[in-house]
Amino acid sequence: MANVVVVGAQWGDEGKGKIVDWLSERADVIARFQGGHNAGHTLVIDGEVYKLHALPSGVVRGGKLSVIGNGVVLDPWHLVSEIETLRAQGVEISPETLMIAENTPLILPIHGELDRARESQNSVAKIGTTGRGIGPAYEDKVGRRVVRVADLADPATLELRVDRALIHHDALRRGLGLESVDREALLASLAEVAPAILEYAAPVWKVMTEARKAGKRILFEGAQGALLDIDFGTYPFVTSSNVIAGQAATGVGVGPGTIDFVLGIVKAYTTRVGEGPFPTELHDDDGQRLGERGHEFGTTTGRKRRCGWFDACLVRQTCATSGVNGISLTKLDVLDGFERLKICVGYELDGETLDYLPTAADQQARCTPVYEEMPGWSESTEGARSWADLPANAIKYVRRVEELIDCPVALLSTSPEREDTILVRDPFAD
Repeated sequence: MANVVVVGAQWGDEGKGKIVDWLSERADVIARFQGGHNAGHTLVIDGEVYKLHALPSGVVRGGKLSVIGNGVVLDPWHLVSEIETLRAQGVEISPETLMIAENTPLILPIHGELDRARESQNSVAKIGTTGRGIGPAYEDKVGRRVVRVADLADPATLELRVDRALIHHDALRRGLGLESVDREALLASLAEVAPAILEYAAPVWKVMTEARKAGKRILFEGAQGALLDIDFGTYPFVTSSNVIAGQAATGVGVGPGTIDFVLGIVKAYTTRVGEGPFPTELHDDDGQRLGERGHEFGTTTGRKRRCGWFDACLVRQTCATSGVNGISLTKLDVLDGFERLKICVGYELDGETLDYLPTAADQQARCTPVYEEMPGWSESTEGARSWADLPANAIKYVRRVEELIDCPVALLSTSPEREDTILVRDPFAD
């Protein structure tokens, strides 16, 4: 039985939540391996809408173990609030259904304050951060001054960790015109939230190893999208962690041999939230139509997403860097009714044609898309659950996408409802 990694193959917001929820019915363990609560997944189950940010999407499914891995940075106060919200919706969450890696770094209030202060005072080029402290928390992790979940269990260790962090943060805050951190208030706040977090703490690497030996099916859930990867994304307009599939192993403490299938989630067009290059972005009626039909507003920020035609070059790149075995193509129904559709098949840069997006930021900004046009379809694809339900031109569009990205379609999503999914290849069967 295969273990599956799910990654976004664009700039996030590809519909990972629904697909992970759909796959979680077949999985025994669902593990988040990177990111923070800057990511948002919306699930629609039997008409009930669940909005998740820190918790794995599998948490809404009974009888599953959900895991927050060490590759995540965790805001403990947000997690407590999110758990309470889901419980109010009838979701049962307990230490038997949720585990948090003991070595998971914590996002503290000082991280969010620093994040927002730097972004507001940045006169050079805004990154478009959500201001939730994810970046500064990852900085502290690498700088060896972060507070981790296990530290909450011992007051003496916790004080040492906080003092080490404050030496760094107070110096930064003075430079930004912020007051020094109230050490005692921070320690008191951490002591108060500690019991609510520690009840879920566990040696996740050990739990995952035992699950694999027992033949359990593991679903690794990524946040954001590969084009926001700190190494392979459109730097510096990226997130603060590795998003691509290779991070799945490191982010929960298993070997790379644990991964059997990588599923890339791909929207049938392209969207992006925040700053940064976007070669196929549309500023016309077609872009407006995609945004309205696709309800393109961020789950976490509420910000309007930028919309554009499907970019096959970018998806081909992300499929390569994540080793994607098959894609899940989502939101095909949003393209219903377009007379003509465009797909980006290359870029024009200073008179030269490229089949990939270059690394240099100035070159990315100068790239213009080379399009291939295809006929659209007037029939509805919404709710289709088999190939026979799809218009001929919709099938042609899907097949052309497969050719251009050099990767087959494993799943096809035609609405936010989990049942409206066409299964072409079961990732867990590999």
